[in-house]
Amino acid sequence: MSTMTVLSGSYDYRLVALSIALAVFASYAALDLAGRVTSSRGRTRAIWLCAGAAAMGLGIWAMHYVGMLALSMPMPVFYHLPTVLLSLLAAIAASAVALFVVSRPAMSVWQEIAGSVFMGSGIAAMHYIGMAAMRCSAVIVYDRRIVALSIVLAIAISLVALQLAFRLRDEKRTTVRKIAAALVMGSAIPLMHYTGMWAATFHSSDVAIDLTHAIGISAIGIAAISASSFLVLGVVIASSFFDRFVAGQRGDLELAQESELYFRNMAEAIPEIIWTASPQGEEDYFNQKCFDYTGKTIEQLRGSAWEQIVHPDDLENCLSEWQKALRTGQSYDVEYRLLGKDGTYQWFVGRANPIRNAKGEIIKWFGTCTNIESQKQNQQILEEQIMERTEQLADANTRLQEEMSQKDSAHREFDRRNERMMKQLEERTERATVLAKMGELLQSCVSLDEVFTTAMGFAPKIFPRLRGAMALLNASRNLVDVIGSWSQCQVPAKEFEPIECWALRTGHTHLVAAGDLTARCAHALEVKNSYLCIPILAQGETQGLMHFQATDEEPELEPSELSFKTTFAAQVGLSIANIRLREALRTQSVRDALTGLYNRRYLEELLEREVRRAARATQSLGVLMIDLDHFKTFNDTYGHDAGDAVLRETGVSLTRGIRAEDFVCRFGGEEFVVILPTANLDAACARAERLRLKIKELTVMHQGRSMGMLTVSVGVAVFPEHGLSPKELMAGADAALYEAKRRGRDQVVVATLKSVEDLTVPGTAVPASQKSIAGWS
Repeated sequence: MSTMTVLSGSYDYRLVALSIALAVFASYAALDLAGRVTSSRGRTRAIWLCAGAAAMGLGIWAMHYVGMLALSMPMPVFYHLPTVLLSLLAAIAASAVALFVVSRPAMSVWQEIAGSVFMGSGIAAMHYIGMAAMRCSAVIVYDRRIVALSIVLAIAISLVALQLAFRLRDEKRTTVRKIAAALVMGSAIPLMHYTGMWAATFHSSDVAIDLTHAIGISAIGIAAISASSFLVLGVVIASSFFDRFVAGQRGDLELAQESELYFRNMAEAIPEIIWTASPQGEEDYFNQKCFDYTGKTIEQLRGSAWEQIVHPDDLENCLSEWQKALRTGQSYDVEYRLLGKDGTYQWFVGRANPIRNAKGEIIKWFGTCTNIESQKQNQQILEEQIMERTEQLADANTRLQEEMSQKDSAHREFDRRNERMMKQLEERTERATVLAKMGELLQSCVSLDEVFTTAMGFAPKIFPRLRGAMALLNASRNLVDVIGSWSQCQVPAKEFEPIECWALRTGHTHLVAAGDLTARCAHALEVKNSYLCIPILAQGETQGLMHFQATDEEPELEPSELSFKTTFAAQVGLSIANIRLREALRTQSVRDALTGLYNRRYLEELLEREVRRAARATQSLGVLMIDLDHFKTFNDTYGHDAGDAVLRETGVSLTRGIRAEDFVCRFGGEEFVVILPTANLDAACARAERLRLKIKELTVMHQGRSMGMLTVSVGVAVFPEHGLSPKELMAGADAALYEAKRRGRDQVVVATLKSVEDLTVPGTAVPASQKSIAGWS
């Protein structure tokens, strides 16, 4: 190595200057690209990052090779093409790292350090890989200290470049700061290159040169490399400027659209009609409030079409003021009426103001239409009130004069009214007395017929100047029957449905004035004068209707008479309630609480009555005494609740199995008695057999389980064959029942004369006839 000769070279300062110019241009491109990459998003960001890295790397790489070519050596120098391309990739990679780091939203200290290390290492790698691409008859020896210095310089320069690019990336125009930063960066990058060249020493060598894939660089090559680099960097910078210009135009367009949207939203939010017009007065915008009021579309209102919705009386003044505003450029303010979509006109106040640009030229007219219909109406009402007050004041003197003459007539009228009032009070007192008398009589009535007769008799006395009628709901409550009327009351129908009367529907008094067609009762459509319907209530339940009609002499009903009418209806209702209460108490006294059948007390009255009736009519009368077999077993096995269920179901079955004129009574315990009017012996036996079979088919469920088959034993006695009195008939039926028990139960046995007179009940010494008589009160 010591025998080798050190070769010295010289620099072409023109090429050195060219390399610095390339570095400065590449630095400016880097500063501009940093802003574009930062402002881009998504796929566009990736494209700008890749294209920027390629262009910036190409510029740095071109600076390096122009700097290397600036060194003139005493032997030919060739460059290995694959290694050259590898150095280009190193420069592109370093540029990509730089652009990625500075395009981040924020750059911390550690990110700056890491980015500068990667970028500086890439630039250093590009330089020394490029040196390795040299092919010449010399050996390159490096001073490690200077190499280390060049790498440190590369990292330091990268750190400064990253900071400058990050701080200047938002400047979208060419500024002094950006140019100064490009000059600083462009001067610093060649410093690292020439420091690296300083670290290299060339020693002559006799070793043959391997020129595989090697090329030589001529002056034309240098020019081509420089020109292509400038071109690429220029295209990138131009593209950045163009993209920034397009983005700016797009931003301005979006801002204009946002402003337009803001105006339209604001116009729609204002509760008035908003419109705009061109400087020439041609309307070009109406808000939705206008369309909602007029029912027109924008096409139907453009140009002079809006004149069609202005009231003809207001149109001339409206157009005159609008033309004046267009000529003078002054504000427009006028009141007029506009036609709405419902075909009516309403008052509006129209205002318009010109919008001017910086030069004072009108660029738009902005107008509003405010609805002042309510204000106009209030104004009109106020004017009418003022006029009315004026007329009142004008008439005041006349009224004062008239009052003097009216006082005398007023005194006379007052005396007449007092006289009428006293007469009315006397009449009301007399009627109240009669009403009280009616109430006393109604409380003494023992039947509904007496109540109706009494009420119909007192009604003409209490209401001598009215016509009226009384109606009651039938048992099914689906029809109302008119039971009486007085003073030739107009009753179109003797019966009608409850729904035809509003008083029965609502449960309240219903008054219909003469000629009033609102809510007339269907049952009184032919009544021309005023009428009043009052529901008759008994214990809170509607029982009927009191209907009052005015006469032709007095077609209106006096409101002061309402209390008499309601009291009349209330007393009738109270009397009906008392009678029905007594009937309910009577029903409770003759009905069995468990089965709902007639009890033994009613049986005694009933049998006595039916025997006398059969004797008078010379007819038969059947008596069936029925006893449930083994009833004690049901109580012992299933409990008394189950026994009660058996008794109830048996009662229901017996009731369903008889005729309408027959009677079923619970005699006591598990015994029942059936009275069969007009039934002879054969009919009574047949009926008893049917009842026995029907009960045998009965299934009684208690608590989800069946209690088995029921059977009964039946004793039959018939008037007059087995007795002429209730005692004899009951004794005969009872004796026949015990005979059925003795024979094994579940059968029908007919009483015999012997069983009536002589049969002794098993287990006793008393004849059956005596036992029956003893048990029959």
